[in-house]
Amino acid sequence: MKILLLGKNGQVGWELQRSLAPLGEVIALDRHSQSFCGDLGNLQGLAATVQAVRPDVIVNAAAHTAVDKAESEPESARLINALAPGLLAQEAHKLGAWLVHYSTDYVFDGSGSQPWIETDTPAPLSVYGQTKLEGEQLIAAHCSRHLIFRTSWVYAARGSNFAKTMLRLAQERERLTVIDDQWGAPTGAELIADVTAHAIRQAMAQPQAAGLYHLAASGETTWNGYAKHVLAQAERAHYAINIIAKEVAPVPTSAFPTPARRPHNSRLNTAKLQATFGLQLPAWQQGVDRMLAEIL
Repeated sequence: MKILLLGKNGQVGWELQRSLAPLGEVIALDRHSQSFCGDLGNLQGLAATVQAVRPDVIVNAAAHTAVDKAESEPESARLINALAPGLLAQEAHKLGAWLVHYSTDYVFDGSGSQPWIETDTPAPLSVYGQTKLEGEQLIAAHCSRHLIFRTSWVYAARGSNFAKTMLRLAQERERLTVIDDQWGAPTGAELIADVTAHAIRQAMAQPQAAGLYHLAASGETTWNGYAKHVLAQAERAHYAINIIAKEVAPVPTSAFPTPARRPHNSRLNTAKLQATFGLQLPAWQQGVDRMLAEIL
């Protein structure tokens, strides 16, 4: 099997290089790659890459993920998040290849408190959410052999993340203020990559598994609850830093105005994914604790 991976150095892309390796030959690219074009902003180059590589599976882990910046550059966000995935779908269809793509809880408006299921009506609040939804729609329209995974609150040990920010701020301030009216499940890039590899292998043997799935760790918390968990784990681990924060105060989203609106309810129901692929998704704390063990 030949796999074309785009976005190799992102949080999920980095883990995919590991998880996809046992499935076959992985040609991993990013937008700076020299051998082939891996730049989602270059549609012509992207098409040429797919035609030259002739992969059995395309895994697109690249995206315009700067949510607030997307508000001021909607054309760029649409090119990368919608038009490029649409082109990949067309090229995959020509080859009879599979296309794996990642989407987001931001396709929903965040209303209510029930976990979103795949058939709920999207209503994105931001340019980022709108372009990611359009990407989903173009893939579904052009390539029947697709797996789209909507996920949320993605983190990894590599690079910057929310936990590292909280640990840094906890050394600088006695009082932290963290949002407590957005709900979701922190989901590790490691988990996303492992589920992806399992799903690809099963879908190639059972093409009826194609479709849209929600992929997130189990359970739910707020950013405030997430922060408190991180600091508690750091204290238990006797982390060799001086945490001076005595309080993690809850504040509403309105306390931190941003150009892009965030959904309050980012809970995702993963029952379809777990039933289809015979998987059990671990509690969000398990992945976060593993990540903290790596960075502490």
